[in-house]
Amino acid sequence: MTDTILELKNIKRWFGDGDKRLNVLNGVNLKIAKGEIVALTGPSGSGKSTLLYQTGLLDTPSAGEIFLAGQPCAKMKEKERTMMRRKYLGFVYQSHLLLPDFTCLENVMMPLLIGGVDKKEAAERATELLETMGLKHRLKHRPGEMSGGEQQRAAIARALANKPTLLLADEPTGNLDPKTSEKVFNELLSTVRQTGLSALIATHNPQLAAKMDRRIHLENGILVEEK
Repeated sequence: MTDTILELKNIKRWFGDGDKRLNVLNGVNLKIAKGEIVALTGPSGSGKSTLLYQTGLLDTPSAGEIFLAGQPCAKMKEKERTMMRRKYLGFVYQSHLLLPDFTCLENVMMPLLIGGVDKKEAAERATELLETMGLKHRLKHRPGEMSGGEQQRAAIARALANKPTLLLADEPTGNLDPKTSEKVFNELLSTVRQTGLSALIATHNPQLAAKMDRRIHLENGILVEEK
């Protein structure tokens, strides 16, 4: 088994054809090692979300190859991509996307139950994660009864529920005030490091980016390593 969990080779993504063709990614190459936390920076509209969609197997590249845990994924059928996502990937978005009619605990249990985990085991795993994220007192609360920071911590716990190998996060604290953002981000980093995950985290915040192992910058569809 390789120490590289993710490799992107000459990834290109364009939309439309002919004169209306819009090139978003122009040959992106990237390797992320096991246990490595990488910050993805770049101006708005630079293609960070598009790159995360490619990495998360939520979209198909126009050209190039994606290797996840050593397996080529770009030409996989949707069922195979779904299985790869379920086995290897966890997602955190800028908006928490918690289901409003379910409790905090039930939201975190959801991916486990979908994956076929027994209900009792799912509840134990979800409770453990929520306690790690400081939400022991919110297990039975619905999202509307929780603060923005609490909701996002619950979303992080949900992303980690299936014990992914690679966490993908798109501005995971972008909707929070600066103080709450830093607190939640520190909890995210701490949990990722403790579990030995790899992570690719898009952020506009240079202070948050500086806390990660490595920084890469996307601009005009090209990825550059930052010193």
